[in-house]
This record gives sequence, structure tokens and C-alpha cells, in this order.
Amino acid sequence: MDKTAYLILENGTVFEGKAFGAEKETTGELVFTTAMTGYLETLTDPSYYGQVVLQTFPLIGNYGVIPADFETSSPELKGYIVREWCQAPSNFRCEGDLDTFLREKGVPGICGIDTRALTRIVREYGVLNCKIKYDSEVTQAELEELKNYKIVDAVESTTSQEVEVFTGDNDKYNVVLMDFGAKHNIGRELQKRNCKLTVVPAHTTAEEILALNPDGIMLSNGPGDPAENVGVIEELKKLTEKKIPMFGICLGHQLLALSQGGKTEKLHYGHRGANQPAKELATGRVFITSQNHGYAVVSDSLPEGAVVSFVNGNDGTCEGVDYTNMPAFSVQFHPEACGGPQETSFLFDRFIAMIDENKANEQ
Repeated sequence: MDKTAYLILENGTVFEGKAFGAEKETTGELVFTTAMTGYLETLTDPSYYGQVVLQTFPLIGNYGVIPADFETSSPELKGYIVREWCQAPSNFRCEGDLDTFLREKGVPGICGIDTRALTRIVREYGVLNCKIKYDSEVTQAELEELKNYKIVDAVESTTSQEVEVFTGDNDKYNVVLMDFGAKHNIGRELQKRNCKLTVVPAHTTAEEILALNPDGIMLSNGPGDPAENVGVIEELKKLTEKKIPMFGICLGHQLLALSQGGKTEKLHYGHRGANQPAKELATGRVFITSQNHGYAVVSDSLPEGAVVSFVNGNDGTCEGVDYTNMPAFSVQFHPEACGGPQETSFLFDRFIAMIDENKANEQ
């Protein structure tokens, strides 16, 4: 950890720190997460594709690396920023240390910088692109390159490449999970509820999904600008016409809204962390949720038959939609969250109940 590293922001601000993890230069979109735990879930969340992640909690790595907690097999983020990383982790489940893990996965890290000051810059100016490098010289060409950096083909780069089927001992429901960059725990929550799970790539057509004769369709989380996924949106529109029970999470929530004629917008700096308040409008109850998104559904753009069900307790943005013209609903937050609050996991039960009701109506 003796090598000096520099974090360059697109506005020319330079932070000096120490390098850890993989030693390589990287460019990405700088975002921060306020989660106090769950750094392994953060590191392996595909929704961070193309981004450099800043942890606001000052000490990271204290319980080491635990592969059973990974959300995917390998990180998709471009870089990792912490105030202090623990070099001597202690946990009965620990199987390694953070520095070694990042080296093996090719993710550069930087520590020892003022993460509080850096977070305040992002909060004030909005999302900024950044670069991790190992010399302090910043050329005009580098700054132009930073300003022009854009995350593209995010879903295409993180979705599964082939169909996978997961079965259990008591499979009662046949659920298709559309993988836009899915976290493993979505599948785990469905399997807990006796679902045979067929995971399909994002580019799978509506006809191919219907041929699987699903009882329900799950739309996963994922990275990038939702409006970029024109082909997926068209296929979702076809699927919703079949009135099959559907549940969308995060990017899946946004894509479902777009398929019905809604719009999305990029937020100033997004919602990322395990302490985001989501207010359920029907009851007035506020849930503390895990979130990771830089875009939101524009509430006023939703068509007839789409009703906002949750709003963010901080800025009032759309956090959920119920569809009254079809058996479908979606949320912006993560009810499957591990390393975060699990009080909204009942939404998976609601999905199963919706499947049961749809089956009863067909008989």
C-alpha cells in the first residue's frame, strides 16, 4: 500500500491517496453508496457496471471476503474508493482479504482520501466521471476524455449468455427471470417460495418466453440507462398483453414503465445505500430499503392504469408502480436485499399470491 494513487474528477479536482487492489488505470462514472455493511454485495452487484464506487462508511473490509455472499461471480464496477481498508479481517466465514480479491478480479482501488469531501462534491455537482491513475499530471486531453465518458451497452454486457434452469424439491410455480444484470438473491427468494426458475438472457424474445409456459415473469435489476434498451422494451410490451403475472425490480421496474409509455430521467446523483426511505402511499408506512439506481420513472409520465405505489422519502421520486389493467407491479428498491434491510421481502409473497389468483381465474 505504499504506491501513491490519484483520483481525477472531470472538473479537474485531484485527490491523492494510496493504491490497493489491482494496479491499473481506470475511467468510470463516480457514484457513492451510504451502506454501512454489505460491501461484498456492493462489489458484486452488476448494477455498478461502468462505475467507480465510493463507500461513505469509513472502514471497509473488516469481515474479509465471503464468496457465499456474492451477488454475481465477478465484479462489474470499474474502480473502488474507500477511506480505510482493513488489512486484517476477522470473521468466522472469512475466506480471504479485500486487497487480494480486488487484485484477482482486476479492480483498482484507492484509499486514504477524504471520502466525506468527495461525497459532498458529488452531492453538489451531481454525478461526475473520474479516473484512477498513478501520476498527478492532468492534461486537457484527459479531462476531455473524462467528460466524454459514457456507459453504453450495460445490460448487454452483464446479462447471462444462455438459458439456465434451477429446480428444487417442491417446485410449485414456473417462473421466468429476465436477466438484465440480475443479483443472485432475487433467484434465491423465488426458490424459497417453491419456484422452478428459468433465467433467460435480456435479448430473449416474448415468443421464446411464452413457449416456456410461465406462471409468472420476474424482471431483474441491472445497470445503465433504461431507455437504451429499445428491443427489450418492445418485447416487454408484447408480454404484458398476455396478462401473465409480472414483478419488476429496479431496472426491471423502469423497463416495465417504459413498455407502457412512461418515461425515465437521470437523477442528480442517484440513490445508493441500505438506508433509503420508501413511503407506501396506500398506508403511509415508510420502509427502510436498499437501493442502487441513477435513473427514476417520471411519475407524471405514467399512463392510465399505472398508479404510483411508493415514493422516495427524501426527494419524492417514484419508487413503485401498481398496474390496474394487468397483473403486474414493480418497485425501484431491492426487496431481495442481503447486506441490507429485508423488511420488504413480503413483495415476493405478493407476487406468488398474484400467480395463485391468476391460476384460479383461469380454471
